[in-house]
Amino acid sequence: MPRRLLQRYMPHPETLRRQRSLRFMGHLIGNPALWVLGRRSVANAFSVGLFSAMLPIPFQMAVAALGAWVVRCNLPLSVALVWITNPLTMPLIFYGNYRLGAWLMDIPAREAPQRLTTRWVAEKMSDILPALALGSVATAVILAILGNLLIRLLWRWQVSRSWKARRRRRRGEDD
Repeated sequence: MPRRLLQRYMPHPETLRRQRSLRFMGHLIGNPALWVLGRRSVANAFSVGLFSAMLPIPFQMAVAALGAWVVRCNLPLSVALVWITNPLTMPLIFYGNYRLGAWLMDIPAREAPQRLTTRWVAEKMSDILPALALGSVATAVILAILGNLLIRLLWRWQVSRSWKARRRRRRGEDD
């Protein structure tokens, strides 16, 4: 995995310490073990971040940060990946999670109204919540596993490619 590329976009620990939702973890954020960019740390960070992003709960960043601390993986990546579900993508992702949950529960999924309002969501919450929760957890687990495997494979491929390029350069220098 391009370590330099990741380092370029990683926030500074002080930036995360100033985050309102992460202030309670300020002393943990400075832990150097949570900033390591190694194969396992990055792959596990993808698992934690993707899992947290798919949960339909508030304070997903705090959940990702706590998960990174528990799993001992890269904290900034875990927290950053939560933003996959941002205000623009959240309705689509959670509706897809709801549809998956309804399919897994073998119940008919409700169609989204033409105009989605908080009142409609509040009225239908008791019908929606079980399927949304099941679909979100299923999606979270699947994405966490796939993300971890994909990062490990990409990392291994990149290291193998680097070794081959190094071997070619050495052979060219020896001739």
